Amino acid sequence: MILSPETLPAIQGALRDAGLDGWLLYDFRGANPVAASLLGFEGMVTRRVFAWIPATGDPVAVTHAIEQGPWRHWPAAWEKIVYSAWGEFEATLPPLVGGRRIAMEYSPGDAVPVVDRVPAGVLDLVRASGAEVVTSAELVTRFFAVWSDAEIASHHRNAEALREVAHAAFARIGAAVRAGIPIHEHEVAAWIREEFGRRGLEVDHGPIVAATEHAADPHYEPSAEWPRAFRAGDVVLIDLFATTAGAPGMWADQTWMASVGAPSARAMAVWTAIRDARDAAIATLRKRLTAGTPVRGGEADEAARAVIVGRGFGAAFTHRTGHSIDARGLHGMGPNIDNLETRETRTLLPGVGFSIEPGIYLRGEIGMRTEVNAYVNRDGALVVTPAQIQHDLILL
Repeated sequence: MILSPETLPAIQGALRDAGLDGWLLYDFRGANPVAASLLGFEGMVTRRVFAWIPATGDPVAVTHAIEQGPWRHWPAAWEKIVYSAWGEFEATLPPLVGGRRIAMEYSPGDAVPVVDRVPAGVLDLVRASGAEVVTSAELVTRFFAVWSDAEIASHHRNAEALREVAHAAFARIGAAVRAGIPIHEHEVAAWIREEFGRRGLEVDHGPIVAATEHAADPHYEPSAEWPRAFRAGDVVLIDLFATTAGAPGMWADQTWMASVGAPSARAMAVWTAIRDARDAAIATLRKRLTAGTPVRGGEADEAARAVIVGRGFGAAFTHRTGHSIDARGLHGMGPNIDNLETRETRTLLPGVGFSIEPGIYLRGEIGMRTEVNAYVNRDGALVVTPAQIQHDLILL
């Protein structure tokens, strides 16, 4: 969304619903992607800027004299204050925000880092101008992370495509091992990228294709410089993600697990732990959403983590249960499924999407992760993708 006369009523309605007098956007050299995106900046932006969006009335821009080009789309009917000196810049604030309760990209205690974008010095300046500053985290969710109907449809198509590609990649590995033909992690990763191209999907890195001990590195990157061939007895992790080339597109992100031959007892213990943890997170979300009770991503993280801790693998579950997904990125601006790395306090609103991906990583031994995606639909129900999620290890 870009701030405009057409989008202003929705933003102002959200501000009034939240009991806020306005939203103060601040940016300097692209440090705040929320402000840069909402303002639709184009061209060079190297000086400090503010944009004040009041709960009622017209927005006001505070811009530097030498950088008027990026504001070419600012409506002529809206005020634009032009400054050169720092004193002029600071003097703009009291009339705009003094005595008001306002939102900024700030998170108390850095609880939600993705929205903690305003420097402490700027907060000092704004507060000294008489404003009470609260976090814009819920506003960011509402206007940055909610999927459109077209994006939901795109996600379903992409999720099914990823499922098909993952299964085809496993089939290639199994056939090669049975035939005694060497096949390496990086070769399978290259094939997956080629298959994405054939299907009109795009990605800027990955996928992860990892065998046994390499799968214990959550961000492993297969490489021809360090080739690893698959062999009987391996577990195989494939983590693949992509979006549609062109808009509207929505990312899909999945991790699948297989075993080359019968899995060991150790592998089965790890697999059942992560599968049951994933299902516990899903069950928690469905129960709360079905009851119409607000739910936070941190609650689903706790449900998944409790299962893995109970199975004795808690120390090896070293990352959050899931991340936000939105049109701006695979790791989006909305609520994460997290109460480990950060204190995710935001509510899962209708239209937001995310991954659910518990994992166990026993360094030097074995790693496993199972990943599905989910979103809250317009009726407030949880939808999980792909339609057919993994329940058993795939045997190759």
